[in-house]
Amino acid sequence: MTLYDVAIIGAGPAGIMAAIRAGQLKKKVILAERNDIIGKKILLTGKGRCNITNSAKLDTFIEKFGKSGQFMRTALSAFSNEDLMDFFKSRGLELKTERQGRVFPVTDKASSVTHVLEECLKDNKVEIKYKARLRDIKKKGEGFVLDIDGSAAVTAKKVILAVGGASYKDTGSTGEGFQIAKRLGHTIMPLSGGLVPLKTKEEWAKDLQGMTLKNVRVTFIAGKKKIISEIGELLLTHFGVSGPLILDLSGAVISLLGEHKEVGLLIDLKPGIKCEEMENKLLREFKEHGGKEIKNILAGMLPFRLAPIIIKLIGVNGQKRASQIGKEERRSLAAFLKALPLTVTGALPLEEAMVTSGGVSKSEINPRTMESKIMPGLYFAGEMIEGHASSGGYNLQQAFSTGYLAGESAANA
Repeated sequence: MTLYDVAIIGAGPAGIMAAIRAGQLKKKVILAERNDIIGKKILLTGKGRCNITNSAKLDTFIEKFGKSGQFMRTALSAFSNEDLMDFFKSRGLELKTERQGRVFPVTDKASSVTHVLEECLKDNKVEIKYKARLRDIKKKGEGFVLDIDGSAAVTAKKVILAVGGASYKDTGSTGEGFQIAKRLGHTIMPLSGGLVPLKTKEEWAKDLQGMTLKNVRVTFIAGKKKIISEIGELLLTHFGVSGPLILDLSGAVISLLGEHKEVGLLIDLKPGIKCEEMENKLLREFKEHGGKEIKNILAGMLPFRLAPIIIKLIGVNGQKRASQIGKEERRSLAAFLKALPLTVTGALPLEEAMVTSGGVSKSEINPRTMESKIMPGLYFAGEMIEGHASSGGYNLQQAFSTGYLAGESAANA
């Protein structure tokens, strides 16, 4: 029976980078993947374009990971966003930086990223075992025995668990890794969807499915608690709302839903001006175009399909001339443009979240090596580790960084 120096479970970004790094250090490495290809989840990121990382400074990365930020510092320093970009560029993959620092391959194809990773695995003589579902890990002497479906048992000196979270189950991230980690004595922090779309009650939002509202700000309100977003994009869907603004705040909103049955959502369609200024702007528009119907004036200020919805919500006749609009109607209209109300009733299930919130407790993992404090020789990487960041390439960078550190630590131990 072959004894491997390092066995890595899961060929997502974390597992692949762990295998590459251990291979670079001349170790005998096996990478086990339950799918018939590597990087299946990578192919879905950035709507198939692959938002590899973000160009932000280290302190911004730390901030984005919230309570887990300091834990991630060593990994994000050991293999930084600059290191990751150099890794791909040195292998012929050109990159570009878009708004908010999001980094993509120039090809706009996630397959370009997985191709580079595949070639690097080959170059470093990493053995890959496909359609290999891990059933269990057992400690044996100084090493481990891995029970894998459809395969003889695999023995290894060190093991890296990088099987992902519990979101996007069709990519192989089924959450089974958490069960194995728990059997090995680890604490699993409560799992929920991170970066997940939200459900709303109002029918009019569903009528506008597919509409993207750009340069808006959202505010969530529950009791005395208020969460205010940055300015960004919101997507209206057949079930409610999604888009970067919603996804980034979804974790906090889900926490509020745990305390309240519903959470108010206010969409500021014109965040650059105050409500009083909005009212004055409408007054000028109505004076200048007094003979126009109100629905036509609003259609020039808002997305075409949204204008009649707002007219209906405030109870104004859309065929009314602008010159006939009274002060109270104008105030009501300005208020709706600054705070278009929706009611959040829930979130899509964990399986449809972009990332998993929760996971193996970071208190049981050495942040300098990614090695388990409970079971020496076992390492964790990627989404299995408790803590996630907002969208924008931060979570993929975390996977590559923790994978790199785990691979290096396991190889050098």
